[in-house]
Amino acid sequence: MGVSGELACGADDRTVREGSGVIARYSREEMAGIWEPENRYRKWLDIELAVCQAWTDRGLIPPESMRRIREKAAFDIKRIDELEQITRHDVIAFTSSVAEFIGPDSRFIHRGLTSYDVVDTALALLLKEAGQLIRAGLVSLMDALKARALEHKHTPMVGRSHGIHAEPITFGLKLAIYYDEMRRHLERWDAALETISVGKISGAVGTYAHLDPKMEEEVLAGLGLKPAPVSNQVIQRDRHAAYFTALALIASSVEKIAVEIRHLQRSEVSEVEEFFHPGQKGSSAMPHKRNPVLTENLSGLARVVRGYALAAMENVPLWHERDISHSSVERVIGPDATIVVDFMLHRLASVIRNMRVFKEKMKSNLELSRGLIFSEAVLLKLVDKGLTREEAYAIVQRNAMKTWEGKGEFKEALLEDGDLRGRLSVEEIEGLFDVSHALRWVDESYARVFSQ
Repeated sequence: MGVSGELACGADDRTVREGSGVIARYSREEMAGIWEPENRYRKWLDIELAVCQAWTDRGLIPPESMRRIREKAAFDIKRIDELEQITRHDVIAFTSSVAEFIGPDSRFIHRGLTSYDVVDTALALLLKEAGQLIRAGLVSLMDALKARALEHKHTPMVGRSHGIHAEPITFGLKLAIYYDEMRRHLERWDAALETISVGKISGAVGTYAHLDPKMEEEVLAGLGLKPAPVSNQVIQRDRHAAYFTALALIASSVEKIAVEIRHLQRSEVSEVEEFFHPGQKGSSAMPHKRNPVLTENLSGLARVVRGYALAAMENVPLWHERDISHSSVERVIGPDATIVVDFMLHRLASVIRNMRVFKEKMKSNLELSRGLIFSEAVLLKLVDKGLTREEAYAIVQRNAMKTWEGKGEFKEALLEDGDLRGRLSVEEIEGLFDVSHALRWVDESYARVFSQ
């Protein structure tokens, strides 16, 4: 059983809440159902029937035979498994099961095809179907990020670089950055879906030895796919690698957001917290614990998805016109990667919608460095007064270091510095310690992000 069978959903993943009201219910059953044998074999049968219809249109299958084929065509999953134990070939086992339902007219099934005309074309259909659910998950996450970004557009907090206080930002800007990143993922995902939405009905080594390119176009058009411009026995695996790499990039950005929430939930920071359910327990030993377990889970799953992307890349260099080394890999990463990423997107959307944001703690943390967050404003003001940047930097830094080492407020240190007071008035110094000035362009940034 792969990761898709091992995910543990908390109640927050089954139920998405807005305040105290349930607004949506999530289940991964829809995504998992795509990869069930019933759905896969149904697509195989759809492809076989589409090819038979193309042969009928060309006069090679009698219309009455085609009618009987359509009426009788079916398969039995248990019987396929039994036959595969003998044949050691899944497609032959499948066509044999279908033949048992159809009878003599089954001689027309699989005419001119190789196994991977069916398998690869069906895989494209499965990945496309799964991809639409991934797309919906991306849109849902973007909606959650946008809603909270608008809510906290003007919620000031300290920006951090290297984990150290830098300059003021707003919590909404942080979320707007994530929204914009997910928008890029949506564009990449649409491109990945376009890349993967191709099939092949071109025969054993792609030369149309026993059918023709026009037939391929007709069959694939009916299935909602385009033909690969040229193929050998398989669709080339760079297409699949692009798909799984796009999934890995999505997972990496999910982890990026998750890591930030985990950091902001640390006891020393306490600016954001995952929703803590009534009756939830954080530790078997310490009853006080409220841990960021949902986002920690997302960080772990992202590592798995990135591994799947590497496996997909390893599938690109197949031998000659095809070997089978990719097949075992795709049987794992196809279901697992799509199910896991679908789960991750819905879990993170739930976390974003339900997370608690502590504005007062953000405010107190913003003031924690006692004014040092305005050091660049002082530096630039001194440069504007005619000092070289090096001279200004030396004045500002020596006063900043006093505050850094716990010797009072930064503003007070500046007011007591004779070199600085000879260049800046009290009013000018006071005016540099202004959060609203630092954040005056927030609306402009929002217009850029949310007008797209």
